[in-house]
Amino acid sequence: MGSSQLLVVLDRDSSVPLQQQLCAQISASVRTGRLRPGDPVPPSRELAHQLGVSRTVVTRAYELLRANGVLASRRGSGTRISGTLPDPPPRDAPAARTPLRPEPPLPTDAGSPLWRAWEPAPMHRPDGAYDFRHGTPALASFPVARWRQSLAEAVSRADAVALGYGPAEGSPALRAQITALLRRSRALDAAGERTIVTSGATQAMDILVRLLVGPDDVVVIEDPSHTVLRQIFGYSRAAVVPVPVDEEGLRVEEIEDRVRGHGLDPARVRLVYVTPSHQFPTGFVLSERRRRALLRWAREHAVTVLEDDYHNEFSFAPERLPSLAADPQDADVVYVGSFSKTLFPSLRIGYAVLPPHLVRPFLGIKWITDRLTPTLNQEALAEFIDSGAYARHIGRMDRLYRQRRARLLEVLYEHFGAGVQVSGAAAGLHVLVTLGGAPGADEAAIVRAAAARGVRIYPASGYFVTRPPADPTFLVGYAALPAARITEGVALLAAAVRDVTAR
Repeated sequence: MGSSQLLVVLDRDSSVPLQQQLCAQISASVRTGRLRPGDPVPPSRELAHQLGVSRTVVTRAYELLRANGVLASRRGSGTRISGTLPDPPPRDAPAARTPLRPEPPLPTDAGSPLWRAWEPAPMHRPDGAYDFRHGTPALASFPVARWRQSLAEAVSRADAVALGYGPAEGSPALRAQITALLRRSRALDAAGERTIVTSGATQAMDILVRLLVGPDDVVVIEDPSHTVLRQIFGYSRAAVVPVPVDEEGLRVEEIEDRVRGHGLDPARVRLVYVTPSHQFPTGFVLSERRRRALLRWAREHAVTVLEDDYHNEFSFAPERLPSLAADPQDADVVYVGSFSKTLFPSLRIGYAVLPPHLVRPFLGIKWITDRLTPTLNQEALAEFIDSGAYARHIGRMDRLYRQRRARLLEVLYEHFGAGVQVSGAAAGLHVLVTLGGAPGADEAAIVRAAAARGVRIYPASGYFVTRPPADPTFLVGYAALPAARITEGVALLAAAVRDVTAR
């Protein structure tokens, strides 16, 4: 129903005049809150046409409502519900203030902290809070004005085709830009038809699960790993087996033993999920030796490798390894990425580069589930990349994140000394911080003490299954905080830790 329509039902058999019925129904809608101060009402000619009555009925009703203070008219803004009316009862105000808590599609597995449904979305934080949430880019530094130009350009070029249902695989212009980006930055020289645009990396993983994994199959993930993976992979009713990582990444040689240790057959493994360029949450990089071992194992066992190139755009190491998918060595490797961290999360544009035999079935599922990722946003992003604005933004963010990362490491060592251990500093938007110099303190106590000082810090032990850290360990994001705030926040965190250890 259009926003200019009103839900009005007139009883032509009633003895009550039609204009009085119309007055009564609009007044009742105001009393119950269906119409609120400032809401527009249709022009008299339009409402008369909608109700099938003469325009005189509507104009007289409007005149009476204006006389009673229910309606107000102003030149240029039409007729609206009067702004002087008392607010309607706040029946749904609590729901507007309280974020919805979705129910997981599957029950979580008891006894393992890894299988939490997900991390809650960040709440509105009050001014003055030092929020070290991981995975949040420097949104305040995003070039909104330049992005607005790209959107305007996409809209100005839009024709009937662009406004209709586009191809499930995505905009040809954006797919070409993504293919070129991956060829230059990740050495992934794939044919353009293998690149599929998705609504974020999560959708790509969900489609792959539907496509490749069934009941009684096995999915191997890294340990530690992101908690949301259990719900994505477990939705297929498959068994999810965590395999530990170390400084070289996934311990490929342990895959079969870990699967057997869960009472499962390694022959049932269908998918191995890895974050080789920046393992979540440790930040370790998959070594060349382990990369070869993983691809060899996947080829020999006919297993698909899902490469989530987490934070690959922001690498601070002198050398970078190419993507796994750049040289799959005859193994099936699916490469997944997104623009959530490089641009902004609400853009909801990701992509998958697929082996040729998975392209058509992948598209079949995507077409059934959502038809397409919004086309105009894709066209805007293609223009943003093609114009050079994307490369300039990445360059600025790289310099900014290097400065903030350096400041974070400096103040961590300044306040915690040799007792602090940091991993993952070579890439990404967060580091993993272990406070070895806080004997007797637990993560929860530190979180509470830090919150009392206005600092939000996020425990990491819940991401581990087999060997959680013995000392308090946290994911510390730094991308969204200016250097001065990082300095102040870490100082407050150090004071909070002293509070806890002094008890």
